[in-house]
Amino acid sequence: MSDLKAYIAARREEVDKALEEALPGENISPATLHKAMRHSMFAGGKRLRPVLALAAAEACGGDFSPALPAACAVECLHTYSLIHDDLPCMDDDDFRRGVPTCHKVFGEDIAVLAGDALQAFAFELLANMDTPQRYPAAQFVSELAGAAGSLRLVKGQVLDMEGEGEEKQLTVDELREIHENKTGALLTASLRLGAMAANGSAQQLDALTIVGHSLGLAFQVIDDILDVTQSSEQLGKSAGKDEASGKSTYPALLGLDASKVEADRLTKEAIDALDVFGDKAARLREIAGFMLERTH
Repeated sequence: MSDLKAYIAARREEVDKALEEALPGENISPATLHKAMRHSMFAGGKRLRPVLALAAAEACGGDFSPALPAACAVECLHTYSLIHDDLPCMDDDDFRRGVPTCHKVFGEDIAVLAGDALQAFAFELLANMDTPQRYPAAQFVSELAGAAGSLRLVKGQVLDMEGEGEEKQLTVDELREIHENKTGALLTASLRLGAMAANGSAQQLDALTIVGHSLGLAFQVIDDILDVTQSSEQLGKSAGKDEASGKSTYPALLGLDASKVEADRLTKEAIDALDVFGDKAARLREIAGFMLERTH
C-alpha cells in the first residue's frame, strides 16, 4: 500500500504541476475570477479521476505523459461540478476538501462563473492536445461532453435534487441511476480518455467502460457509508448531510452491512474486467482496492 500511495502522490504532483502551468494566473484579469478558480482547483482534492486517466494510459501500454491534458480536463470538469453542487441552490455546503467552498469565499455570483470557466477550460485543454491518429481531438471533446451533459452528469444532479425529501423515498434502482450518471459517467470518461490518449484499442476501451461503471457505483456506495460513519473533519466536508436533507442513500435503503457487501461486489466486478490488460493493469487493480478501503 505504501508503494501505491507513493504512486498516487507522484501522479497527483504531475497533475497539479500541469494544472498550475495551464490555468490563468491570479494576476491575470479578471483576477477575482481566476483566484476563485484556483481556490477550488488547488483545495487539496484526491485527484482520483486524473490519476485513473493516467493509470489507464499506462495499462494500454503507453507512457502517462500524453494523457496529462485529458487528466487535467477531467479534473477541471469535476471541480466545476463540485463548485456548482455546493451552491445554496443545490446542496448548500460550506466546506469542500476541508476548506470553505468557493461561494463562501467569493460569493455565489463569482462561484457560478468560476465553475462555468473551468468547464469551458476543460474542453479547451482537450481541443488543443496532441492526439494519436486513431482518436482525433474532436473525439476527446465528444467523450467528455457526453459524460458531462444533460444525459449523464447533469441528469444525475437533476435526479438527485428531485429525489430529496422524506416523502420521496427512492428505490435502489432509482438511486443507482442517479449515481451511474452523477458519479459513474465522469469516472468512466476519465478511464476512457486516458486509454484514448495512449491509442488504446476498442476492446480496451470497452473493458474500461465496465471498470468505470462498476467503480463509479462502488465509489458512491462507499461515499454514502462514510457520510454516516465518519466525522466532518475526517471527510473534509459536512458529514450527515444526506440524512439531514432527506436524501436516499445505500445505507438507508440496504442497511450498512449490505451496503459494504455491495461495494465489495462492485469493486470485484471492476477488477475482473481488467483481465484483458494482464499485468499492465496492476496499478488500476490496486487503485480499485484503495478506493474500497478509503476513509474520506
